[in-house]
Amino acid sequence: MHEATLILPAPAKLNLFLHILGRRPDGYHELQTIFQFLDYGDELGFRLRDDGEIHLHTAIAGVPHDSNLIVRAARRLQQEAGTPLGADIWLDKRLPMGGGIGGGSSDAATTLLGLNHLWQLDLDLDRLATLGLELGADVPVFVRGHAAFAGGVGEQLAPVDLEEPWFLVAVPQVSVSTAEIFCAPELTRDTPAIRVCGLPEGGGHNDCQPVVEQRYPEVRNALNLLNKFVPARMTGTGACVFGSFPNHCDADKVSRQLPATLPSFVAQGRNVSMLHRKLQALVQEVNA
Repeated sequence: MHEATLILPAPAKLNLFLHILGRRPDGYHELQTIFQFLDYGDELGFRLRDDGEIHLHTAIAGVPHDSNLIVRAARRLQQEAGTPLGADIWLDKRLPMGGGIGGGSSDAATTLLGLNHLWQLDLDLDRLATLGLELGADVPVFVRGHAAFAGGVGEQLAPVDLEEPWFLVAVPQVSVSTAEIFCAPELTRDTPAIRVCGLPEGGGHNDCQPVVEQRYPEVRNALNLLNKFVPARMTGTGACVFGSFPNHCDADKVSRQLPATLPSFVAQGRNVSMLHRKLQALVQEVNA
């Protein structure tokens, strides 16, 4: 990472609730959710290349170089902009794969915004979000960088301003397959749509949670443990589960009472992502 000239965060997200309204003809699910960012995540480093090559210098177990969302995002941006430039990329991976906190999608969005900045392409957020959607349904919210009420497959976004509590996020040591959960015959697919672009009465629920609890005892156990201290919920299609606290100290106190077999981290909810804060600061530096 020390060779990078631009270092940017790729923050985690939580789905504060996840309602599945139905299945669409294309096989995707119509859903409603609220995304909020955390001030915790992966970190990516970039360095300009003038030979058009894209090199990700960090290997991810089980993910071939060319299939990695970071590499795919970089190449898609090259193609869209018609740029001859390339990049060396490094990844400091902190977010678990299959955790439901957006690791891969966030990395892809940071790549799109980071290289747009490094290559001086000046593509606007609408174009970058459209490119992001080709890579995954959760990429656009990271590209836009604001907490949002989402519909469609998660790409129809309305910005929301939420309280920014502290979250304790527990990380069961299991990777949950999103495709498996969305294909499960027992998944509830008829939750009525809510009209308000905000948290529903009682905070809503996660329709995927009962399916994951049934199939992954590690997630069920984590929810049971966390529920002893605070109302706990799963994010996305799992595996991570979370509870909210008014301050860092309370969240930290509970995290220290969790067993060593259940890793966790404490982070604050953020309505504007750390990535956008950092990019804004860089632009201000240049203009100063």
